[in-house]
Amino acid sequence: MLKITNLTKTYAGGGVKAVDCVNLTVLPGEIFGFLGPNGAGKSTTIKSVIGVLPFEEGTIEIFGEDIKKNPLAAKKNIGYVPDNHVIYDKLTGIEYLDFMADVYGIPAAKKKERIEKYAELFSLKDVLNDPIKKYSHGMKQKICVIGAILHEPKLWVLDEPLTGLDPQSAYDLKQLMREHCKKGNTVFFSSHVLDVAEKLCDRIAVINKGKIVVDTSMSDLKALRRDETLEEYFLSITRTEGGEV
Repeated sequence: MLKITNLTKTYAGGGVKAVDCVNLTVLPGEIFGFLGPNGAGKSTTIKSVIGVLPFEEGTIEIFGEDIKKNPLAAKKNIGYVPDNHVIYDKLTGIEYLDFMADVYGIPAAKKKERIEKYAELFSLKDVLNDPIKKYSHGMKQKICVIGAILHEPKLWVLDEPLTGLDPQSAYDLKQLMREHCKKGNTVFFSSHVLDVAEKLCDRIAVINKGKIVVDTSMSDLKALRRDETLEEYFLSITRTEGGEV
């Protein structure tokens, strides 16, 4: 599970808190959607969760491991897909996946089996020996996804994971997310595509101006929004006085 307690982050030189006392608990077996407009604090929260961004107040626990006190143990439980392709694009696809597998200490036999499985699933088998810099946007997204889940981490942190994927690959990834959670694991993902969040998530939270304004199950959300679509409800709770989100 993912437990965020009183997370607060203020960037140097700024008086405004990018994340202000955020509290979230994402349970085993849940697909949890993390929504919010640009600049709301989503990326700051996500980067704090995965341990690449220091924060001054609060705690983050990944399946019982504190990201500050035991960063290596916590990070072993995380598979992270960023919203931009932070990837070694001078490597070939297979070199990158071999590297990611070795970082997490996956035994050789399991490494080969998993790489073959996911490369086949995401239609990358025929391009694994090509340099990643020659890949299309969608292919880079798929190699990032494979690299993140090869070590079978308990928590998947996915930042806009469906961006650039073809319909079949997007469907396959959503199926993997569901299968992952059925095993008692957790998916925490952000998306600007509200229809996807509505259909896929068990629960969602909406962050706006650094604060959580909604944290609810999808079933309870229906009562909150009444006759509004998720898009209309989202806009109503995140719109500023100037009419921007």
